[in-house]
Amino acid sequence: MKKAREHVIKAVEPGSIAEELELSPGDVLVSVNGQPVRDVLDYHYLINEEYLELLVRKPDGEEWELEIEKEYEDDLGIEFENGLMDDYRSCSNRCIFCFIDQLPEGMRDTLYFKDDDSRLSFLQGNYVTLTNMSDEDVERIITYHLEPINISFHTMNPELRCRMLHNRFAGEALKKADRFFEAGVMMNGQIVLCKGINDGPELEASIERLAGYLPYLQSVSVVPVGLTSHREGLYPLKPFTKEDAEEVLDLIHGWQERLYREHGTHFIHAGDEWYLLAGRELPEAETYDGYLQLENGVGMVRLFREEIREELEKAKEQEQSPGAEGRRVTVATGRLAAPILQEAARAVEAQYPEVRVQVLAVENRFFGERITVAGLLTGRDLKEQLSGRELGDALLLTENMFRDGTEAFLDDMTAGELSGALQVPITIVKSDGKAFLEAVLGLEKEEKPKTAGTEHRGKQPYEHRP
Repeated sequence: MKKAREHVIKAVEPGSIAEELELSPGDVLVSVNGQPVRDVLDYHYLINEEYLELLVRKPDGEEWELEIEKEYEDDLGIEFENGLMDDYRSCSNRCIFCFIDQLPEGMRDTLYFKDDDSRLSFLQGNYVTLTNMSDEDVERIITYHLEPINISFHTMNPELRCRMLHNRFAGEALKKADRFFEAGVMMNGQIVLCKGINDGPELEASIERLAGYLPYLQSVSVVPVGLTSHREGLYPLKPFTKEDAEEVLDLIHGWQERLYREHGTHFIHAGDEWYLLAGRELPEAETYDGYLQLENGVGMVRLFREEIREELEKAKEQEQSPGAEGRRVTVATGRLAAPILQEAARAVEAQYPEVRVQVLAVENRFFGERITVAGLLTGRDLKEQLSGRELGDALLLTENMFRDGTEAFLDDMTAGELSGALQVPITIVKSDGKAFLEAVLGLEKEEKPKTAGTEHRGKQPYEHRP
C-alpha cells in the first residue's frame, strides 16, 4: 500500500495568516476541514473557504488544531517543499517535435525530465496534452473549477494527433477538451506547427474545430517548431521558409478577421517569429486581445515596443537623466530579438545622446543556428562570442536566459562566472520596456534590475524549454 505523502512546509510568507498562526518550516499539514490533502488541487480548493480547521503536526510530533476565519479566497501564505504536494507526472508521449529529445548528451538530469501534469497547468501555466490526465483529474478540475487549463492541441485530427504525439490515445484525449467546454472551464490552446504535417489544410481544419470551443477556449497560439542540431535518429522535420511563414500568416489573418466579425475576438494568434521570418510588420496591440498568449511568444515584440515608447515619453516629461555621464552598455541577445532591441537602443540614444547602447546578436552554437531565441542561449556561447570585445560599463542579459530562481544558464554556467570571465558587471533585466530603459540608463530605483548573484523569475520561451 502506497504511503501517503506528507506535506512539509518549506516557508511561511511574512505577514501572512500562516505566520499569525505561528506555523514554521518543518511543520506538516495533515488535513483541512477534516479532509486529507492529496495534492495541490485539493489544497487550493479546500482553503477557499471563510472558515477553516487545520490539523498541523509539529516536528516534535505534537499536533495543533487551528481554527481560521478569513476572506473566501485569501491565501494562507504557505509554501510546501513539494510544489505539487505529490509526485510529478512524466509525459507519456513521444512527440515528433519534442525539444527535450533534441538536447545534447551530458546536461544535468533534470533537463531531460518531460512533464505533462495538469496541475502544473494550473500552477505555472504549463501546457498539457491531455493524454496524461485521468477521468478523475478532469472531474476534479471541473468540480474545483480550476482555470484556465492550457492545452497543447497541435491538431484536431485524431489520427494525425496520434502520429504526432506517438501515442495511440492522443486522439481520444481530445474529448477531454469537450468536457471542459461543456462545464464552462476556461482554456487556452497552442499548436506547434510542423512543416508538411499539421500546417496548410490541416491547420485550417484545426482552427475551424477549435473555434467551436468559443468562448471558453479564449485563445490559441500557432508557433513554429524549434529544431536544434541534435536530431540524429529523430523524425525528419524541416525548417520553415519565408514563403512558408507568409502562407501561415495569411491563413491566420483570414481567420482572425472572420472570428472578430462573428465573436468579437481574434482568437487565433501567430507567434512573433512568423512575422520576423516573413519580414512583415507585427499587428497592432489591440489585435492580441489582451496578450493572452504572451508566454508563448505571441505579442512580446509589440508589447515591448509599446512599453519602450511609453517609458521614453514618461521619462521626457519627468526630465529624467542617466545616472552616469557617458554611459556605455552592451545588450547581448539571440538573433531573433536583436533587430528589435537594436531599434529600442536607437530610440534611447536619440533621446539621450550621451548614452551608447551596443546590441550584439549571439549565435546559438550549442543547440544549432536554427535556434534564435535569447532564452536558449548558453553561458558558453556568450563567453566565446563576447570575449575580447569592448562591452562598456555593463552587460545586459534578459532574465529569460536563466533558470527560474537562479542565475544559472542552461549549461550550468552562472552569471557570476560569465561576469568574471568577461570582466564586466552583468545586469539581469526583466522582459519589459521599463526594466530595459532603466537598466540602459543606470537609473536608481526602489527595485533595481537583478545583478549577477541574485534571484529572479522569467518567462519561458515557447520552444519547450526545459
